[in-house]
Amino acid sequence: MFKSATVKLTGWYLVILMVISLLFSVAIYQLNFQEINLRLENLQQGITNSRMMRSRVNQPGVSPADRSISPNSFQQEQDQLRLDQSHQAAVQMILALVYINIFVLIAGGFGSYFLARRTLGPIEKSHEAQSRFTSDASHELRTPLAAMKAELEVSLRDEKLTPEEAREQLESNLEEVNKLISLSEMLLKMARLDYDKLEKKHINLVEMLPSVMKPFAKYKKRFDITTRKSAMLVGNEAAIMELMNILIENAIKYSPERSRISIRIFERRTMTGFEIKNTGTPIHPEKLPHIFDRFYRADTSRTESGKNGYGLGLAIAKKITDIHHGYIQASSTEKETSFTCYLPNIRNITAKIQDPSL
Repeated sequence: MFKSATVKLTGWYLVILMVISLLFSVAIYQLNFQEINLRLENLQQGITNSRMMRSRVNQPGVSPADRSISPNSFQQEQDQLRLDQSHQAAVQMILALVYINIFVLIAGGFGSYFLARRTLGPIEKSHEAQSRFTSDASHELRTPLAAMKAELEVSLRDEKLTPEEAREQLESNLEEVNKLISLSEMLLKMARLDYDKLEKKHINLVEMLPSVMKPFAKYKKRFDITTRKSAMLVGNEAAIMELMNILIENAIKYSPERSRISIRIFERRTMTGFEIKNTGTPIHPEKLPHIFDRFYRADTSRTESGKNGYGLGLAIAKKITDIHHGYIQASSTEKETSFTCYLPNIRNITAKIQDPSL
């Protein structure tokens, strides 16, 4: 679809370019041809006047017949010469304009294709991401729904179903419903991050950390926390809290029980950093570049969905950092896995305001 759209857009760009080029060529030809004719007429008039003046001068040893020049014959010769010169000049201009337009056609074709690809590139990427997102979301929604349907059909066919079994069946269905609710909430978060403009204010990341850690109070003995006295940045408080929450939850989920988790808040030039490290199974180097993709999971097995989640958490984390003009990176070795996000701090914002070029 986008290939044909690129060809069509290239064609339209080229048509517009060639129409403009041809119009300019016609205008240039007419102006130059009129200028050449005018100059030749002036030159012819000057030569005619000069020859006629010389014909009136008596020259010794030359007969009157030789001194006299037929005005009509001379005028015809001059007119023919002017027409020949005009024709040659016209041919030369036409050839030059043809060559120029051929060059414009070739160069414009490549340029038009480049511009068409550049114009449609972001749209194509967005369309592909949306299609992939829809496909993956449909798959994730279908899995719990299929499980619920199968369990309910089995229960309805069982005429000897006891109240205890029915209760167990309802609890299982409730678990699947909770998974669907969790998935729908994450999908809504992604949609809001894609289309909403978040309100930003001054935030102290160090003061925010205790509020972020409250949901993980039962794991507090596992954390080693290192912070500055203050780490100010400009951002949306709810989004930044969600970002930190995702990274902490991810570290807990994929690290052995009772293992240590390191959290560090620091500043590096004009960026404030939030780093979290945990031990556990390392992420394969080939999979590391894709862990921030939507619905991507380093463990592709779907049999442990309760542990692996839906593969949206890190995608949301990256989206939050992108919205705040920051970036997030991950590294993984046999010893530890670390995630570090960098967000512009107050000095960064002030520098951009003071520097008109930024």
